Amino acid sequence: MLTVSETAALLRTFDNVLILTHVRPDGDTVGCAAALCAGLRALGRTAYLLPNPGLTDTTAPYFAPYAAPADFAPEKVVSTDIAALSLLPENAETYRDRVDLAIDHHPSFEGFGRANLLRAEAAACGELLYDVLQELGPITPEIALPLYVAVSTDTGCFAYANTTAETHRVAAALMEMGIDCRTVNKVFFRTKTRKRMQLEGAMLSACEFYDRDRVAVLSVPLALMEKFQAAESDAEDLSALGGQIQGVDCAVTMRELRPDVWKLSLRTGDRVNATRACGILGGGGHAAAAGCTVEAPWAEAKRRILDAVAQVAPDFSAD
Repeated sequence: MLTVSETAALLRTFDNVLILTHVRPDGDTVGCAAALCAGLRALGRTAYLLPNPGLTDTTAPYFAPYAAPADFAPEKVVSTDIAALSLLPENAETYRDRVDLAIDHHPSFEGFGRANLLRAEAAACGELLYDVLQELGPITPEIALPLYVAVSTDTGCFAYANTTAETHRVAAALMEMGIDCRTVNKVFFRTKTRKRMQLEGAMLSACEFYDRDRVAVLSVPLALMEKFQAAESDAEDLSALGGQIQGVDCAVTMRELRPDVWKLSLRTGDRVNATRACGILGGGGHAAAAGCTVEAPWAEAKRRILDAVAQVAPDFSAD
């Protein structure tokens, strides 16, 4: 595993770089990729981001200036915020054996790169990228803005338990560059479409409780998305909703991606280790936020994740 200094030194040797983001891209993977691309370009390198078909209206503006043209032939490939090769978008499959450098912060990171940088205690991959980019050269506003997107989104605007004093120090340094963080905060954390509000209302109305009301299960079947004609951007970060319910310390969000294919997201407190629970079903992530994918009808997928939670929560009550 590389150090930050070794990673920066390695990046200085790279040119014609393609940067990968993960499937269903969030602000952390997009922000990190965009910031790294800007940092490499500041060194005079050619660098692009591999287009990601899962981009939403909120993340796309930070991605668009760096999207690779169709005929770009990379010499080096870097991944940001990708814990496992299974999280590559379909159009990145051709690069699964070509990742020269993988940068991540997930404890479940598989270390699939030819070289790897991991900081599992970092609240966001953007926190780690900040240190790497500082080694490469001065942090410019062009670099700082997507880094702020990365750090703020992966910490829930600094509200999640993963937020540390170091997270705030990094955010403060980025804000001192004069970036428009107010717009970032409004777009990502204080603005909801009507369709989003309808989705949340339907999810909460059908919410199920288990384990003496400490576990909440919220579902987003395809039929619900179709009912409200909701777009992907309307469904961003719905996994945070269940954790806002008083008394709930394990929120399970079941999002149907295709018929009987469910993306399960866990947001937990100290009692339930989310990455251990999701790991039982082949997923991973962090202690308080993790996910996995299950191919099964809704009732069976729900049973599997509840069984997994019960295995890692010693006082789980089936009553």
